[in-house]
Amino acid sequence: MRELSLHLLDIAENSVNAKAGNVEILVSEDTRTDRLRMTIQDDGVGMDAEMVARVTDPFVTSRTTRKVGLGLPFLKMAAESCNGYLSVQSQKGVGTRVDVEFRLSHIDRMPLGDLTSTILSLVIGFPQVHWTFTYLGNGNEFIFDDRPVKEELEGISLCEPEVLQCLREMISEGIQANQPVSQISNLQS
Repeated sequence: MRELSLHLLDIAENSVNAKAGNVEILVSEDTRTDRLRMTIQDDGVGMDAEMVARVTDPFVTSRTTRKVGLGLPFLKMAAESCNGYLSVQSQKGVGTRVDVEFRLSHIDRMPLGDLTSTILSLVIGFPQVHWTFTYLGNGNEFIFDDRPVKEELEGISLCEPEVLQCLREMISEGIQANQPVSQISNLQS
């Protein structure tokens, strides 16, 4: 995967496969500390300590469709090569939390990618899940919680073109309004 948002998508889909009813995603970009942090936390079935210890091994996966699981191992390698880390905490019957951090300005750090499309894909693709997305840019905060949106729509499909456009604008504008100034100027160049 060439963008961090695609790693977020992969981990969040793992949460759905783990029967999560609630998934929280946090992305924090802080130019003052030169850190990019991402967290995905769910209330799915969780993993035992043995599986948590092995989850970053590329030849360990709980999927039955293939014998390797490369998402977390590649993300861990990418984080560590950019002065960061990846940690996984999980408990059977409670859920899982994945934290990954990078040096924001590291030359080898993958681009964040299209966060808006990633979050929108998850909300639309898995409407049975309660999604919360928080974006922090130098301490400024944008929170998208799909529960109030679903309640307001009163059964109208999230896939309706007008709804999709509204959600896309809401998420995109929230992220852009809170991006660190140096990140915005990088995007414009």
